[in-house]
Amino acid sequence: MEEKVQYTKKDFYYDLPEERIAQTPAEPRDSSRLLVYDRAEKRITDKVFSDIYDELRAGDLLVVNNTKVIPARMYAKTPHGGVVEVLLLKRHELDTWEVLMRPGKKGKIGVTMTVSDELSFTVKDVTETGERIVEFSYVGAFEDVLSRVGTMPLPPYIKTKLENQARYNTVYSKIDGSAAAPTAGLHFTQGLLEKLKAKGVEVAEVLLHVGLGTFRPVSEEIITDHKMHSEFYRIDEEAATKINAAKREGRRVIAVGTTSVRTLESVADESGFVRACSGNTEIFLYPPYKMKCVDGLITNFHLPESTLIMLVACLTGREEILNVYKYAVERKYRFFSFGDAMFIK
Repeated sequence: MEEKVQYTKKDFYYDLPEERIAQTPAEPRDSSRLLVYDRAEKRITDKVFSDIYDELRAGDLLVVNNTKVIPARMYAKTPHGGVVEVLLLKRHELDTWEVLMRPGKKGKIGVTMTVSDELSFTVKDVTETGERIVEFSYVGAFEDVLSRVGTMPLPPYIKTKLENQARYNTVYSKIDGSAAAPTAGLHFTQGLLEKLKAKGVEVAEVLLHVGLGTFRPVSEEIITDHKMHSEFYRIDEEAATKINAAKREGRRVIAVGTTSVRTLESVADESGFVRACSGNTEIFLYPPYKMKCVDGLITNFHLPESTLIMLVACLTGREEILNVYKYAVERKYRFFSFGDAMFIK
């Protein structure tokens, strides 16, 4: 039992050599390494991700996030010949988006900028936190235009160019809207998923559009003072039915990624049951929070002092997760978005 409850961000720090940060994804997807952590036994086992087949059993329910990353980064010319970088953050209306603009000072209200011959936008407003609300003008379908002019918004710690843009999406991604990938799902291949289903493992799809806030560092010293970013989620009737049946029957609900955890725990009641609904969540999970719906987690290794490592610590306790991370660093696991995976069971 951990005595300390009011944690500082330094309580979630660990030392990570820069060479441990993965710059390219593993090929094939399921050839990445897999660290299996058994909470009951406090035991670590080293495996390969395809071995998740042996770790999951008939009746388990995998909950995956079927969001799709859009090529959300683009560059635009100002009326005076300057250039700004634009990152799409959140769609407000059909042609109106909240964007992050660098340098922001060029994005004055009323200014129109040109991305290409087929796409331009006008700055309509500035949010309290400095993001811009812009209205796009284009010919044809916005998604088609974006596929031609935009690039994948890779995290700032990835310096290597991504040759195959599809590798920053999961094989089950469906619904456009994310500015960052739910990276735990990147390890699954279609073949591995089919094998798991044939074994009797169920899959439920939920939706959470991942914003760039997922990379935002915790700026407050006391973590409870941190203001969490907002993200849109949806659980449909089919997913809710599958999740509630698993909870009723005592079967394991295993979240694939922290985004699936955020979705489930935003909606779950005290018994772990969910309902079909949608909305925006600002849920911030950190110890000593006890998961209501989630029984296990497949996840990547997260940044020191991040809200994501704090979330994972809810399953293991702070000291335990730091011990696991120390082990992973020593055993030369690959970290972050294109890194290796961990299964907490």
